[in-house]
Amino acid sequence: MWKVRTVALVILIAASGIGYFNYNSETNLESRFPFKLGLDLAGGTHLVYKADISELPPEDVATSMDTLRDVIERRTNLFGVSEPIVQIEKSSVFAGGEREQRLIVELPGVTDIAEATRIIGETPLLSFMLINENATPPEEGEEFTQEQFDEIFIPTGLTGRFLERSALEFGAGGTSGHLQNEPIVRLDFTKEGGELFADITRENTGRTLAIFLDGDLKSAPVINEEIPGGSAIVSGGFTPDEARDLVRNLNLGALPVPIELLSTQTIGASLGKDALDKGIEAGIIGLIAVALFLVLWYRLPGIVAVVSLTIYIVIMLALFKFIPVTLTAAGLAGFLLSMGLAVDANVLIFERMKEELREGNDTEGSTHSGFKRAWLSIRDGNISSIITAIILFWFGTSLVKGFALTFGIGIIISMLTAITISRTFLYTFGRHENRGAIKFLFGSGIK
Repeated sequence: MWKVRTVALVILIAASGIGYFNYNSETNLESRFPFKLGLDLAGGTHLVYKADISELPPEDVATSMDTLRDVIERRTNLFGVSEPIVQIEKSSVFAGGEREQRLIVELPGVTDIAEATRIIGETPLLSFMLINENATPPEEGEEFTQEQFDEIFIPTGLTGRFLERSALEFGAGGTSGHLQNEPIVRLDFTKEGGELFADITRENTGRTLAIFLDGDLKSAPVINEEIPGGSAIVSGGFTPDEARDLVRNLNLGALPVPIELLSTQTIGASLGKDALDKGIEAGIIGLIAVALFLVLWYRLPGIVAVVSLTIYIVIMLALFKFIPVTLTAAGLAGFLLSMGLAVDANVLIFERMKEELREGNDTEGSTHSGFKRAWLSIRDGNISSIITAIILFWFGTSLVKGFALTFGIGIIISMLTAITISRTFLYTFGRHENRGAIKFLFGSGIK
């Protein structure tokens, strides 16, 4: 008995410590574990880009999209955006399937859309294309049509995603092919990119290789021989400042695929705060209502359930900080729904306990049998909910993922608190016959 009570005391002390951590990490401005709020709660800018992957082979799509996401994250971090969220969202098979993918960029705290799009748009798109010498170029002064462009310029597969770093250099004149002190940009490729560049130059000696930056032709050198060093030179009449900015942007990351801005949305900080305040208010009112119901209907076990539910909330809030989970309005909804399931498990257990007590069992035996009989129903119900959460997280959009994540974590933790913590607390009351005050305390409703 004292062993169980000691365990219960340890649980209460640990829960109090976690609760203090949650409180202190929110009141301390220098804390490393604040809640990470999503765009709809913190305010900011929501951008949706379409990535043009039509020129990529299917096996390179996933890698290119991952690179694109990393590049945009580095770019937004450079400009001091707090906790940017950059996610890849595939279009459904009915709306383009694998050949169209979208990039969702959320910038909390940034409400100037022009500034936000500037942050994203400054990252250059770098590509290398061979020139088809047999194609007919447009007349002088005439612009390329898309058909002419596709006929003249042949993609090589070498893009900015293979770039490791770039550096500013100045031409030495003489036989280098560049003017004295001309600003040029040296490109150093990754190992994979260097091998690809060597293959391109070896297999296309004598042909012209066009280097495009953001769709503009910067240089078109003739390949005289294989270049095995994994480096290339870009020159395009840059001024020193232009070349320096280009190097900076390339080192931050060149876009591996073109992107097109589809939609923008700005959420004001006041609107986000209002949504957060209402979500917290709804949670508190709901918690008080549920606690009153549990205590008035189930009496002593109801008090135990309220304590377990409080511990559940404390643990969940700590997990949100440690994982960390980006809390959105949908995520809060998933959290609140999981609270209801945590209570549901306790209700099933208490109803089974009540049946055992009516059959004449003592409180300890009823507690043991009640948890044992209720476990199968709790397990099956929660497993089906967990499967639903996994499916929603795997196939859902970013909005649905936030709901699924908090909902799924909540279900798992609620099983822990309902089965383990509630049972431990009930065992601390010892073994008593179901009569007198004990009958009242362990009774329910009007009986």
